[in-house]
Amino acid sequence: MNLVPNRFHKDFQLNGFSFTSVDEILTYTKGFSDEIYQFLNDWFSNEDCIYVQTSGSTGTPKKIQILKQQMINSALATGNFFHTKEKSTALLCLSVNYIAGKMMLVRALILGWSLDVVKTNSFPLKGNKKEYDFTAMVPLQLENSIKKLKNIKKLIVGGGVVSASLQLKIQKSTCVVFATYGMTETITHIAVKQLNNTTSKSNFYKVLPNVAIFKDVRNCLVIKALKVSDEVVFTNDVINLISDNRFEWLGRFDNVINSGGIKLHPEKIEEKLSKIIKNRFFVIGVSDEKLGEKLILIIEGLHQYLDLKLAELSKFEMPKEIYFVDNFVETETKKIQRKKTLDLISIL
Repeated sequence: MNLVPNRFHKDFQLNGFSFTSVDEILTYTKGFSDEIYQFLNDWFSNEDCIYVQTSGSTGTPKKIQILKQQMINSALATGNFFHTKEKSTALLCLSVNYIAGKMMLVRALILGWSLDVVKTNSFPLKGNKKEYDFTAMVPLQLENSIKKLKNIKKLIVGGGVVSASLQLKIQKSTCVVFATYGMTETITHIAVKQLNNTTSKSNFYKVLPNVAIFKDVRNCLVIKALKVSDEVVFTNDVINLISDNRFEWLGRFDNVINSGGIKLHPEKIEEKLSKIIKNRFFVIGVSDEKLGEKLILIIEGLHQYLDLKLAELSKFEMPKEIYFVDNFVETETKKIQRKKTLDLISIL
């Protein structure tokens, strides 16, 4: 790390501009982005911690406190894993109000990247002809950037599941795409899974260095990553533990559906359904007198005919009913809020 005394790398650039002092950085960012300016103002303060907002996709949004040193450790781990050293070019297209966007800034500051910032929307590469070594996106942004992926060398995608149909679309791209596993509490990703440009396609995530993984009595992932979290993190993610550094993600424990004594993982069913459904959708369990819970399918958009047999579902995975809604309820980071969307269906 080649940090100047005021804690940023000498090669750090923002939108093509170099800086010799923190004041220069703050003056520049104040002119074009309030959220970036506010974060950097906090980052360069004498406080040891940063307060970060969780997305609220699986619970009530809340603010948590993270040590700046832990964010630096996370940035160094990412740089080492993806071999993105000083003077790497990167694109920030995520909101800096949340951890994923904040960490793109921290990586650039600490590792000495040349970072371009674009407006946060669903088409991050629209009108952009530049080439980048690294960027991070959510699945919808990736979906809308397929034709321009040749301009990016490495891309990490998080904030949602990358569907089977989307994975198929990126197979011929020269851009190497990685799915990430992580959360605000672990300062973004602690494990990655390569989705293309590999001869050994796998459903297994590989953890980054200095991360230990276990599973609890519920078969949920437990993470010990002391460089980015002071406490052991007990997740609600059901996994198959493959080895001491690899795991297969099965789905959320709180999403598991017990239908007639059979435990169903919605995320695995959705992976199969994504082969035949182009619109956004999800499956969820609702109360049923006979089964306890029954599996239903909710699709965003106009009514359409589906041949569910093409999805190769087992008889237990077959939805009992299908509903269509105009628009899903989302968090600010565009994650689907399943239970709130379910409330839109007045029949239930």
